[in-house]
Amino acid sequence: MIKAMLIAGCGGFVGTCGRYLVGKWCSGIFHGPFPMGTFLVNIIGCFLIGLFFGLLEKAHVMTPGENVLLITGFCGGFTTFSSFADDMWVLGSKGDWTTFALYLVLSIVIGVLLVWGGRALVR
Repeated sequence: MIKAMLIAGCGGFVGTCGRYLVGKWCSGIFHGPFPMGTFLVNIIGCFLIGLFFGLLEKAHVMTPGENVLLITGFCGGFTTFSSFADDMWVLGSKGDWTTFALYLVLSIVIGVLLVWGGRALVR
C-alpha cells in the first residue's frame, strides 16, 4: 500500500504542476470573467481519464502501477472533476439514472453551498 501511495503521489505531483502551468498560461492569454484555466484543465482531465480507463478496461495494457500513477495520481492531481465525470459516465452506462441525477445535483448544490459556507466563515 505504501508503494502505491508513493506512485500516486508522484503522478499527483506532475498533475498538480500541469494544472498550475495551464492556469498560468491561460491567465496570460485569456482575459475576461470566464475561468478558462479551470475549464481547460477539467475538459482535458476528462478526456485523459476516459482514455486511461478505456485502455485499462478494453485493451488491458495498463499495469496496476500505471493505473495508480496515471488515473489516481496524475488525473487526481490535475483535476478531480475528471473522476466526477467518469463516475457520472459509469452510472449512466449502467442506466442508474436516479443515482446519476442525485449525484449530479447533490455534488453541485452541496459543493457550491460548502464553498459559500467556508468563505462565509472567514469573513
